[in-house]
Amino acid sequence: MRAAVLYGREEMRVEEVAFEPLPPGTVRIQIEAALTCGTDLKVFRRGYHARMIVPPAVFGHELAGIISEVHPQAAGWKVGDRVVVANSAPCGKCHHCLIQQENLCDDLMFLNGAYAESIVVPARLVQKNLLRLKPETDFLDAALVEPLACVVQGVADAQLRAGQNVLVIGAGPIGLMFTALARNLGCAVTVAGRGKVRLQKAAELGAKQVIDVPGQTDLLQAVKTRAGAEFDVVIEAVGKPEVWEAAVRLVRKGGTVNFFGGCPSGTTVTLDTSLIHYSNLTLLASFHHTPRTIRRALEVIESGIIHAGDFVDGECALTGLPELFKKMTAGNHVVKTSVRVRE
Repeated sequence: MRAAVLYGREEMRVEEVAFEPLPPGTVRIQIEAALTCGTDLKVFRRGYHARMIVPPAVFGHELAGIISEVHPQAAGWKVGDRVVVANSAPCGKCHHCLIQQENLCDDLMFLNGAYAESIVVPARLVQKNLLRLKPETDFLDAALVEPLACVVQGVADAQLRAGQNVLVIGAGPIGLMFTALARNLGCAVTVAGRGKVRLQKAAELGAKQVIDVPGQTDLLQAVKTRAGAEFDVVIEAVGKPEVWEAAVRLVRKGGTVNFFGGCPSGTTVTLDTSLIHYSNLTLLASFHHTPRTIRRALEVIESGIIHAGDFVDGECALTGLPELFKKMTAGNHVVKTSVRVRE
């Protein structure tokens, strides 16, 4: 079958790969929808991810499809089932799993290979994070489950609730998902970010105010000048140290900051200890997802709160994927791209 294979830093090839037999407890999914992701772009730029993927390896992790083959030991599943699968599954045995922090599992198993005609799902993922779709659920909508589950985790960690004034910094797919979920909860949302199309989409998703922060514009000053209100919660969805630092200065006394965007490895931030202490701030960081948030994300999608049409604004053939990632590296202007794995 054809698949995109990551070989190293900014080196991806679409080629024929072996059609592997099913190990015990696994299923094979014929992929009907696959989406690009900011994490995949980071991995492409870096050439690897220490925990998630070691080249050469099939690439991509946001997908949905139809089960085309089932190993006899994969109980409860059959050929023809419409499914979505997460990109990881916890062990269920380590300390963090036992205290329901499965996102921090010491032996988190990752799944890659969404940019392909089919994918074999390991037994652990079949058991823990393979979900059946309703007959009417669109595959493209379902493929959003994994990133949405991370956002669901972030919303829960920040304890968002109706009536709060929330600032989302970043208008990429994650920032837009935070906007949609916060608005659905009854929060008043301001989005600060870049890109006319993305900010327009934030407004369409219910942001009461959008603040364009182009080029080298001072984020702190831009938001303080235009916001007109204090923020109960600030969500950092960019992943830059300077934005982390600005986020702490944009939340009200007694407020909460969620450092959701992961910064490059080895970077540090400088925070005002007096501000944090005397303003009684809550600072936290959300990472990844759990089996609970994966299931909650699918519920949110199947209830109609999240639609692929709000986040997917491009389409690309599998053969064009290497060139697309090069363009994204030069300047990622799209929100998400749907990858056609079959012509």
